[in-house]
Amino acid sequence: MIIGTALSTGLSLAVLPALPAAGQDSPWRVVASGLDSPRGLAFAPNGTLYVAEAGVGGAGPCVPHPLGQICYGATGAVTEVKRGDQTRVLTGLPSFELQGTPEVFGPSDVALNGSGNLFVTLGLGADPAVRAALPAEGQTAATLVRAKPAQGTFRLVADLGGFELSDNPDGGLPDSNPQGLLTTAAGQVVADAGGNSLLRVSSAGRISTLAVFPPRLVPNPFGGPDIPMQAVPTTVTRGPDGELHVGQLTGFPFPVGGANIFRVEPGEPPEVVAGGFTNIIDIAFGPDGSLYVLEIAHNGLLSGDPTGALIRVDQNGSRTLIAGEGLTMPTGLAIRDGEAYVSNCGVCADTGEVIAIPLPGQTS
Repeated sequence: MIIGTALSTGLSLAVLPALPAAGQDSPWRVVASGLDSPRGLAFAPNGTLYVAEAGVGGAGPCVPHPLGQICYGATGAVTEVKRGDQTRVLTGLPSFELQGTPEVFGPSDVALNGSGNLFVTLGLGADPAVRAALPAEGQTAATLVRAKPAQGTFRLVADLGGFELSDNPDGGLPDSNPQGLLTTAAGQVVADAGGNSLLRVSSAGRISTLAVFPPRLVPNPFGGPDIPMQAVPTTVTRGPDGELHVGQLTGFPFPVGGANIFRVEPGEPPEVVAGGFTNIIDIAFGPDGSLYVLEIAHNGLLSGDPTGALIRVDQNGSRTLIAGEGLTMPTGLAIRDGEAYVSNCGVCADTGEVIAIPLPGQTS
């Protein structure tokens, strides 16, 4: 049912209207504009920025989704920003529009490994079995791919949706929506928001489960007994201690202050290391060890308020709001050269942006 399952199956923004991006009045520097649902960000060592664009979906085929149906189109992309020039270097990636909403599932995150290879997670947000009704290009949804921007091509690295169908780490209804992505010397780590799991993909493409994030009981906004809320992990990074850190969006009812950051040590249950956040969409560590937390909706996804937030958590635990007003459903975060790069208006077609926000006290 909706309360127990449908609204908690990933990045579902059906309750929110289509929104304009920050625009010319934004107090921050615009790095890229005219983007279709910009999501995750990654920098190459030479300063080139890569942006995952979830796209705008398309005319179909349309397939079932817990909230209705999603319609496929090959409109997902990866944009490269190099020396001020903005170019879509990868196009034709699978994209799915959740009908009747501004939400789109598609390319979710980008990351580069030590060899400079670019990897992309391709979201879905539904039962991976629905891919059978899609054309071949659409069937690459719910996977991890390796891209060759210079050639505009990509190849499959791991079928994360297939792993959800065969192994289903959290034991719930089959659902895969690969989101956050981290490259390591041993391969890639992926946060599957739909599967409530953290997955490792070896350099040979073998998938294994690093952690499962179980549901927890929260107050029912309609009254009555508490209801289960799914975790919905959306982002993964490595902390100064070398351990993996994961941020959660939370599922329905998306409670204000209900999102946690977990430390994950393989073989151990996830440990909450910071809480009290709302609808976390991305996290990143600064060079001084401070943690930056990006909230897609600071007042909660059910509030109707599209204002996000960027929050710094110092090593002593103190918190500072770095940016709020002007962030419109932000969806991606990267830290470089004393600035926070943020994908702004991540549910906007053709008007999404990447903006650079100066960080007090950060110079490199």
